[in-house]
Amino acid sequence: MATIEECRAALEKLSDTLRGADGDVRAAAALDRTVSCHVTDLDVTFTGRLTGGRIEVDDTHPGPPRDRAQIRLAMSGDDLVALVDGELNFAKAWASGRVRLEASLVDLFRLRKLL
Repeated sequence: MATIEECRAALEKLSDTLRGADGDVRAAAALDRTVSCHVTDLDVTFTGRLTGGRIEVDDTHPGPPRDRAQIRLAMSGDDLVALVDGELNFAKAWASGRVRLEASLVDLFRLRKLL
C-alpha cells in the first residue's frame, strides 16, 4: 500500500509532467481550478490548485474533502502512483470505477486532453 509521502511525491511528479507538457496538454493544464485528491485507502485528502500549468498542493488532511473543489479525484494510493508512473491507464481505471473524477462538463471536456 502506498504511503502518504509516496502519494504526495506522485502528485509532485504529475505536476512536473504537466508543467513540461506541450500543445493540447499544455492548454488543458492551463486551467485555474481548485483540486482535491482523496486517497481512499489512506483516508487522506490532498487539496490545492491547478494553476499555471501545474498542481500546487496546499494542504493534506484526514478524511474526505472538506470543501467541494472544482476538480475532484478519488482513488487508492497504489492507483495514484500507478497512474502517474504510466502503469495504469486512466480511461480504463475511470471506466471500471477504480478512479473517480468529478468536475463541470466544461472542465471534463478540457481535461480529456490530459487523459
